[in-house]
Amino acid sequence: MASPKPPSSSFAIMSRTYLRPSAVTIDDSFLTETNTQKCKLSQKRKTLVTKLRKNLAEEYLRYLTERDARKILIADLNELRYQREDMSLAQSPGIWGEDPVKLTLALKMTRQDLARTQMELNTMKANFGDVVPRRDFEMQEKTNKDLQEQLESLRDDYEEVRKEHEILLQLHMSTLKERDQFHSELQEIQRTSTPRPDWTKCEDVVAGGPDRWHMLAKGKNSDQLVDVLLEEIGEGLLREKDFFPGLGYEESIPSFLRFDGVVENKKPSKKDVVNLLKDAWKERLAEEQKEKFPDFFFNFLERHFGPADAMAWAYTIFEYIKLFHSNEIMSQFYAILMEKRSESVYIKQKETVTQLLKEMTNVDSQNEGLLTMEQLSTVLKSTFPIKKEEKIQELMEAGGWHSNSSNADFLNYHSLFMEDEEGHSMPFVQKLWEQYMDEKDEYLQELKQELGLELHDEVTLPKVRETLMIIDPSLDKQTLNSYLSQAFQLPVTELPEESEEKEEDIVIQLQTVLERLQIVDIRRRGPREQEPTS
Repeated sequence: MASPKPPSSSFAIMSRTYLRPSAVTIDDSFLTETNTQKCKLSQKRKTLVTKLRKNLAEEYLRYLTERDARKILIADLNELRYQREDMSLAQSPGIWGEDPVKLTLALKMTRQDLARTQMELNTMKANFGDVVPRRDFEMQEKTNKDLQEQLESLRDDYEEVRKEHEILLQLHMSTLKERDQFHSELQEIQRTSTPRPDWTKCEDVVAGGPDRWHMLAKGKNSDQLVDVLLEEIGEGLLREKDFFPGLGYEESIPSFLRFDGVVENKKPSKKDVVNLLKDAWKERLAEEQKEKFPDFFFNFLERHFGPADAMAWAYTIFEYIKLFHSNEIMSQFYAILMEKRSESVYIKQKETVTQLLKEMTNVDSQNEGLLTMEQLSTVLKSTFPIKKEEKIQELMEAGGWHSNSSNADFLNYHSLFMEDEEGHSMPFVQKLWEQYMDEKDEYLQELKQELGLELHDEVTLPKVRETLMIIDPSLDKQTLNSYLSQAFQLPVTELPEESEEKEEDIVIQLQTVLERLQIVDIRRRGPREQEPTS
């Protein structure tokens, strides 16, 4: 803006024009007046300049104010235009008619929220920048848990393998000792033993010649062949005897042999004796078995041969069954007569064989008398659920299975239960009996080991009861009481209840307990509980 031209300039020109010097003479009064006027003019001029300067300052100040106001107004206009443009971009086509003030306020609040959110975000980054996300943490935690479980499993496996390794080391050491011992025994035997007997020499001595000897010697070791030879020799001697001397009436003599004098030797054949014993068993199993077995046997002979010949037949049969140890029926009958074995053993064995045949018949849906090897294995496993796999395998092999047999091969299962004319069972039934005797011995040996006593040590009734329940937790109370009754020779009704004081007073030698239990039918009822691994 241009500054206004001061009015005093024209006045100065005029002054200079009129005051220009001239040749006219001026008196003092005129000069005085002139000076006075000049002073007044100078004073007015100063006053005017001051006023003009003041007006100029006021105008300049107004100019500055208006300029600043204009800039502020332009800035506000620009801000409003920008806000309107922002709202225009943010608005959808459906809300173009919204109130600009409302939208401006909403935008302002949104910016405030954005600023606050940004501040919170920065705070979160500062506070939790090095924190793992929860999802990653849970994933890592799960992975760590799985690895921990694998580690524990590997530790358990390692501990088990370590224990097995220690056991194998012990077995290895004991095997080395046994090997050294056997080697020493072998050297001693080689030094002192006699040559192995030539059993073919017996072919011409035994009645029936080589064919019968080969039949008798098949599958037997030297010790069994000695028994066979002694039976053949003894049978010849028996046939030469016409009479047997009576044994008297002493208490130690079995009741069916108490007689004074001599009795006739009836000289039956081996087959006749076997058939007679089979008939006796049939009659025994059909009755209620109230009388003792020796008394039943003598009464059976009286019913079949009359009172006059009963004693002669009793002595004759007794001498035969005492001689023929290799014959199953004779040897078992002799053991039961002499009370070396309970008749419940024989009865239970017969029931087992009958049950097994029944199960096989049920599986044979076509009633053809044939089973596959797989069906035979299934029947054996269901009938004997606690037998080990190797025991089942032995029965399969005894039944006719071999390494190159297929599971689809058929077997005539009725042939497994047949007997020859002398009462010998087939290998399958023989293997059943052998396994039963072995399992009984193992059971009693486990009882002895669990008791931790020597044979000559004494043991109490509660200790035997407790140990039986440890090695065979599946024992029911009735069976357990029958075992205890046999072991301590007490009637079941007189057995004290568990935890009774008088129970501790019943004491007997361990060897006697084992011998008495060996007589009866004792077998495992279920698997032993596994001890927890530490």
